[in-house]
Amino acid sequence: MRIGLLGTGPWAQRVHAPALATHPDLRFVGVWGRRPHAARALAALHRTAAFSAVDELFEQVDAVSIALPPEVQSPLAVRAAASGCHLLLDKPVATDVRQAAEVVSTAARHGVAGQVFFTLRFDRAVARWVEEQAATGGWSGGHASWLSSVFTDAANPYAASPWRREKGPLWDIGPHVLSVLLPTLGPIEAVTASAGAGDAVHLTFRHGGGARSTTDLSMTAPAEAAATTIELHGADGTSRMPFRGADPVAAFHRAIDALLADSRVDVGPVHVAAGTVRADGAASCDLEFGLTVVRILAAAQEALTSGRTVPVTTH
Repeated sequence: MRIGLLGTGPWAQRVHAPALATHPDLRFVGVWGRRPHAARALAALHRTAAFSAVDELFEQVDAVSIALPPEVQSPLAVRAAASGCHLLLDKPVATDVRQAAEVVSTAARHGVAGQVFFTLRFDRAVARWVEEQAATGGWSGGHASWLSSVFTDAANPYAASPWRREKGPLWDIGPHVLSVLLPTLGPIEAVTASAGAGDAVHLTFRHGGGARSTTDLSMTAPAEAAATTIELHGADGTSRMPFRGADPVAAFHRAIDALLADSRVDVGPVHVAAGTVRADGAASCDLEFGLTVVRILAAAQEALTSGRTVPVTTH
């Protein structure tokens, strides 16, 4: 599969580009970025081409990998899909439900596949745990706590991200938590939200099967307090997600595997590693799943603003 990269920031440099350059079933065709000099530098590092016009890159590839802020990603994803390119997107797909829905509808109309990179779901140990808990079922609830020091650690490469500053932990960290809670506890029908100290957000989800879950999110935790835990509970006890810090490049390789499996590009045998999350059933991180996550986040944002419990729309 011929693939191009849109984006030149820290996430593109640290994860997307290295993964695209080293995956055995890809040909890394080139890079486009909003800063041409950064695109040239990143392309040179990985011995590929820099494109000054994004539509020229679309013409040369079968798929695109996008590492850009969500409000930039979604319109470019629509343009790429309309050009016949398969999509490997970052979470969240967009910060507006209509924009995310347009990505899904355009991809469907043009017959292209898509995967959304939720890092946890493509981590080998977490993926296996999610699949096991989804198969076990019977969970009555759960709790997630993701306390990050993005904005309190001066060395964090993502601290300068304007969209993270604006949208906060709900939109940056929330998608990761939802990618685990949805397949294990079931669809979310309604959400209640409240603000905590600093940028903290506290969420309560009502799941369709009767389960309830709570979530605490922050990106301004002290480095000593930074931690990620997700736990499920039911009649037979509790189960805690195994998480020791994901290798994002390895996880991105597995997201690529899922896109290759879903695409219609004939690439021959695909080297799918054991434990890979495939885009089917409860393990799906396809575009529809990405849209579902955006719908929940939008409802949570409304709940946070209004102080009401907000139903999650399905259309």
